[in-house]
Amino acid sequence: MHRTHRHPASRALAAGALSLALLSAGSAGAFATEAKPKPSPSASAMASITIKPSTTSVNAGGSVTFTGRTQGLKVGWPLVLQHQKAGKWIPLKATTKTKNGSSYSLTAKLNTVGNEHLRVSAVGKKVYSPAVTVNVT
Repeated sequence: MHRTHRHPASRALAAGALSLALLSAGSAGAFATEAKPKPSPSASAMASITIKPSTTSVNAGGSVTFTGRTQGLKVGWPLVLQHQKAGKWIPLKATTKTKNGSSYSLTAKLNTVGNEHLRVSAVGKKVYSPAVTVNVT
C-alpha cells in the first residue's frame, strides 16, 4: 500500500481557508440580521386628534362644543378635554368617546375669565389635539 504524505503546510493552509470561510459566513449572517427593518412605530405614535371649537369667544359660564376627528384610535376610545393652567394640562369634566367614523363631540362650560387654552387628549395615551384658545369674558 502506498501512502501519500501531504505537506503539513498545505494542511494548515486548508484549515485556515476553511476557518476564514466559516467566519465570513458568520459575519454575513450578522450583517444580514442588522439589515432587518425596524419595527413599525406604535399606534400612539401614529395616532392624532383634530379639534374645532364652536366659538372662540364666550361669556363666563357659557358652553362651547368641541368637535373633531381621531386617527389611529379605536371606536369607543375615551377622550377628555384639558385646559392649561400654570403651564400644566389639567383634565376638565368634559369627556366623550370616539364614534364610528372616528369623530367626537364634547361640550364644556367655561367659567374662568380670560384666554383658555384647551386641547383634547386620548385617555391613557400620549395623543393630544393641537391647542385652541377660547376667550372667556
